Amino acid sequence: MRLVMWDVDGTLLHDRGRCYSAYVSAFTAFTGHEFRAQVNAGGRTDRWITAQVFAQHGIEARDGFDEFFARYAAAVAALPPGPGPAQALPGVAEVLAELHARPHVVQTLVTGNIAPVAAEKVRNVGLVHYLDTSIGGYGEHHEERAELVRTARARAEAVHGPVADSDVLVVGDTEHDVRAALDCGVVAVGVATGRTSAAELAAAGAHHVLADLTDTATALAVLAGVPAPARAER
Repeated sequence: MRLVMWDVDGTLLHDRGRCYSAYVSAFTAFTGHEFRAQVNAGGRTDRWITAQVFAQHGIEARDGFDEFFARYAAAVAALPPGPGPAQALPGVAEVLAELHARPHVVQTLVTGNIAPVAAEKVRNVGLVHYLDTSIGGYGEHHEERAELVRTARARAEAVHGPVADSDVLVVGDTEHDVRAALDCGVVAVGVATGRTSAAELAAAGAHHVLADLTDTATALAVLAGVPAPARAER
C-alpha cells in the first residue's frame, strides 16, 4: 500500500480568504474582541495559530479551543456554496484522480486546518471524493504537524494494515510539512506552489521537490511509485 498525505492550502488549493473570513467572524463572536492578530500561519496548525491569536489579544483559553473550533466550523458551514475565489491548483484534480484509480494508493489529508474546515475546503473545489478524510490528521489534534502525520498514519494502518516508511508520503508546500515528514521518518515531497521556493524545500530536506502538479507523469512517478515514461531521444 502507498499512503499519500496531502496538505491543503498552497498544495491542493488556494482558498483565497474564504474560510479566513469565517475564522475572524467566529473569533469576534466568541470573544467579543475585534480581531487584530498578526500570525505567520503558513504550514502551522489551527491549534498553534489559535494559541498565538488568543495570546495576542490577552485572552486565556479555558477549554483548549474546542468550543471556539466548534464556532469556527459552524461559521464555515454557513458560507455560501460555490468556490467563489477559491480554486484547486493546476494539475491537482488530474493527479488526485489518477492516484484514486490505483488500488494500492490511499489518499488522505494532513493539514493544519481543523477537520470540518479541511473537508469543506476540498469539497468546495471538487476534490473531496478522491480523499479518505476520515483517516486524516488535523489541526485540532496537536500544535505540531509531526503529530498529525503520526495520527493519520495510525488511523490508516488501523484500516489498511501496516505501511512501510518508504510508502508513506507527506506532500506539502512549506518547510513545516517537510520537517513533519522527516521527524516521522517518512517521505517528504515538497511542492513549490505556495510561498516557499523549490530551493527552500530542498534545503529543508525534502526527498522530492516538484515545481507544481501539472506534469502528471512525473507526479505519479513520485507519489504512486510508478516509472516515469521514457523520453524519446532526438
